Amino acid sequence: MKFSQMQYERPDLQELTQGYEQVTQAFLNARSASEQMDCILRHEEMMGQYQTMSTLAFIRHSIHTADEFYEQEHRFFNEASPELQAYVQQFQQAVVQSKFRRELEKDLGKLFFRDMELSLKTFSPEIMDLLKEENNLTTEYEKLLASAKIPWDGQELNLSSIIKYQQSGDRRVRKQAWQKTAEFFSEHAGQLDELFDRLVKNRDEQAKTLGYANFIGLAYDRLGRNCYQPDEVKIFREQIVKDLVPVTEKMREHQAQRVGLTHIGFVDVNAYFPDGNPKPKGDTAALVQAAQKMYDEMGSVTGEFFRFMRENELFDLESKPNKQGGGYCTELTRYQCPFIFSNFNGTLGDVDVLTHEAGHALESYLLREVKIRENAQCTMETAEVHSMSMELFARPWSHLFFGEDTQKFHTYQLESALNFIPYGCMVDEFQHVVYAKPELSPKERKDVWLELEKKYRPWLDFEDLEFFRDGGGYQRQHHIYSFPFYYIDYCLAQTVALEFWSASKKDWNEAFERYLAFLRASGDHTFVQVIEQAGLKLPFRPNCLEGLSREILDGTI
Repeated sequence: MKFSQMQYERPDLQELTQGYEQVTQAFLNARSASEQMDCILRHEEMMGQYQTMSTLAFIRHSIHTADEFYEQEHRFFNEASPELQAYVQQFQQAVVQSKFRRELEKDLGKLFFRDMELSLKTFSPEIMDLLKEENNLTTEYEKLLASAKIPWDGQELNLSSIIKYQQSGDRRVRKQAWQKTAEFFSEHAGQLDELFDRLVKNRDEQAKTLGYANFIGLAYDRLGRNCYQPDEVKIFREQIVKDLVPVTEKMREHQAQRVGLTHIGFVDVNAYFPDGNPKPKGDTAALVQAAQKMYDEMGSVTGEFFRFMRENELFDLESKPNKQGGGYCTELTRYQCPFIFSNFNGTLGDVDVLTHEAGHALESYLLREVKIRENAQCTMETAEVHSMSMELFARPWSHLFFGEDTQKFHTYQLESALNFIPYGCMVDEFQHVVYAKPELSPKERKDVWLELEKKYRPWLDFEDLEFFRDGGGYQRQHHIYSFPFYYIDYCLAQTVALEFWSASKKDWNEAFERYLAFLRASGDHTFVQVIEQAGLKLPFRPNCLEGLSREILDGTI
């Protein structure tokens, strides 16, 4: 079904809660595993319908945050979801305590129950009001960023559309674009400080109410991390500081030489070539058509998938006023389809969307008919392997998007992949520090951010950009506000994706078949399991990036 034809209807919360009371009682009264399985399928049906309506409201609100109807509906779900969760939890508690659990495990798998037990730890009716407040605070933050109207050469830009000027080949233009961006954040700095302070204290109170020492443990459990903990992530970050930061310093020196500078400053971070970064050739329609050709040539499955997305209008790609920033892929369960949201702005990031978000969407498409949706949902670091690997598997078709600038794009792609990982680790360590010390003041949090800048990006010079020089940079990273502790998933995934890239250089077809198997196995296996099954190195192991860094350096410098 086309996205424009999907009918939205606000769920009846009373009817849903009554439905969960009934299905929970039926589960408890069941006389066989088969009867309990019927109850689980009924739960899947109710939750699938609810999530579909919630996602429709979310998508349409993020496309136009000033739309009053969908703003109200988005707020309804912010309030309703914690209330419904109390009833869902009662059902899940009955499931994990089932007297027929061994029989159910044969059909559902042991991971189904392990993940449900993890989820049960993260909620109690006692934190319902805190969850509602958290939802409303993140919505307020996203809406604030979406409201940006930055004056530029007689027009108004938002935080997405100004990015192309931040990447200009002319340093004066880049600096002006960053100054304009900094002015927006400086103007709202007090509001951003207050929002984050309230979020940190809210999440800390949730954690302590649930019996956690602080929000860090709750965050890991909320993300469903079922095979590693903060200690393993710390080992990974320490490897990055030891092994990768010196490599990125070397790459930044070569980048500076390439663009004719003595060193790379904050405004130069994403300027990789003296005449500007490579830009895709053609408008949105041309890029989508090129992507269809690429996916057709990749294989019948990928070609069919992308055609399905196009025919059913499962994209909203172009930047426009009052549109939420960034990009995402989500799933409309009832319609068995993914949806891709983005903000095209004429930069190479537009092509990244057609590969990165399409990697997420492909996994959703391949698993769209799995009846038990819990067994089609993977943890986020696994999901990001899907997307980041697809970016690199698409390299043989880069000429369709970049023409004569293909080699420049390939250089940019690999260098930026390695350069990103220290930044992502910085975001992660910042959150570990902040939530371990929720009493920190806004000024102290900015001091922490600056200290971490020196640790992970020691080459960086903020010049006279006061907002960023004073440690405010974390406030533009919306994951820190809206998706706490998610960002390290990108770093772990980038490491694995680079392994797939290395394998694809030796035998693209064999590596891609392993990738497709990885996608299909992701829902009912842990991150560690799918990495091992794919014959790849686990990021937590020593020297995980040493060989890959050398391989990239040899190919780009």
